[in-house]
Amino acid sequence: MIDSFTPARFVEHEARALLTRAARIKPFALTETTVVAAAFSMRAQAAIEKLLAHGRHELRRRVTEFIEWLHSPAGVAASAPEIHHRFVFVRLRFNVVLSQFDVFSEVMTQRSEHETGVFLAGLDEVARDALEVPDLPFDAPPVICYLQRGQGAAIRRARTRLPGGDETPVAIIRVPRERMVGSGIASSLVHEVGHQGAALLKLVESLRQAIQARMKSDAANADVWQHWDRWCSEMMADFWSVARIGIGSTMGLMGVVALPRPFVFRKELDEPHPIPWIRVLLSAAFGSALYPHQQWNSVAKTWTAFYPTEGLAPEYRRLIERLQSTIPAVARLFAEHRPPALGGRTLGASLGTPDREPARLTAVFERWQKVPIQMRKARPSLVFAAMGQARADGRITPESESRVLAHLLTAWALNSAVDTSETCAVRTTRRPNVSAA
Repeated sequence: MIDSFTPARFVEHEARALLTRAARIKPFALTETTVVAAAFSMRAQAAIEKLLAHGRHELRRRVTEFIEWLHSPAGVAASAPEIHHRFVFVRLRFNVVLSQFDVFSEVMTQRSEHETGVFLAGLDEVARDALEVPDLPFDAPPVICYLQRGQGAAIRRARTRLPGGDETPVAIIRVPRERMVGSGIASSLVHEVGHQGAALLKLVESLRQAIQARMKSDAANADVWQHWDRWCSEMMADFWSVARIGIGSTMGLMGVVALPRPFVFRKELDEPHPIPWIRVLLSAAFGSALYPHQQWNSVAKTWTAFYPTEGLAPEYRRLIERLQSTIPAVARLFAEHRPPALGGRTLGASLGTPDREPARLTAVFERWQKVPIQMRKARPSLVFAAMGQARADGRITPESESRVLAHLLTAWALNSAVDTSETCAVRTTRRPNVSAA
């Protein structure tokens, strides 16, 4: 029997209190007031609920075992420091469960916001489509999006570690709220999708080997290639984005990094992102390598007109010029690279598709102008690519672009919800009858 006001009794009550608080962590399916069209995909919802349910079950098991140990001969004989030490680790597990819940709670709660929740579900569809490139050898994980302030996007990739060490079963993409709604949002979104795709295919590791080989063969520019090696991950994500949505990716990037001059020419070279001034020119070079057209030179000239290099410190300007001189070689290296995961195919041939070529995007946009309903049936990434091209061509106003994309995001979210409902209904009707006996 545990006496009153002893260390053991105090700790037992604390442990039982953890159980009562853990019981209040309900499944999202019982707590969120999201309309059907704004909900995550069934695959994403199931994966998240399974992860959190496992965490709650594991916590209850540990607390129960701890309380049983307290009442065992070993627990009764244990010292106060040992009792407290064991309890602290149980409580840490409780905090891990809460941390994992909060990761998804922030994402889930936004789905109940009027209109915004449906737009986010539409962005889920854009991300899914941008990741599911035909003939790529991987099983694409579910992707869910949410909004946050700031200019840049970010991703918590699927199969990376959550607090406590468990793997997240879905990719979570944070999208800047200030980019809603327009074609520019696709640039940030598909860049983050590119990080997920590159990780699944181990593209960065393969590219770094190619860059390091180039570093050895081009001794005069070895220091320059060292910078490209450091920036490889972000460059790969930009390449993926340009391949999937064309010039809309580069123009969207220009919008993100359009900052005061000192930031555009930042001198911190140890960051994972390329110098913004260089990064935009590299994005245009990627576009030229994937989808040759004079528009990429026009974009590059516009960018350099915004931020001329005159006035930079001589040594830093020489570095900028050396980086700029190697951009065509870097773009060719990426486009012609043959990573092991692609079985001999090049990155350019695998990620780039003929329907994203500028002339074809212009033609499809003109066709959609005559038959708008066709846009709802097209792949979301193709729609954003065509809208970005139309913006570059001066064929659509920002006001029309925002209005059309808001309508399409809603339509994609609704179509996904209806498809999911129909699939569930079919599975239910096909379920075999089970007799009462």
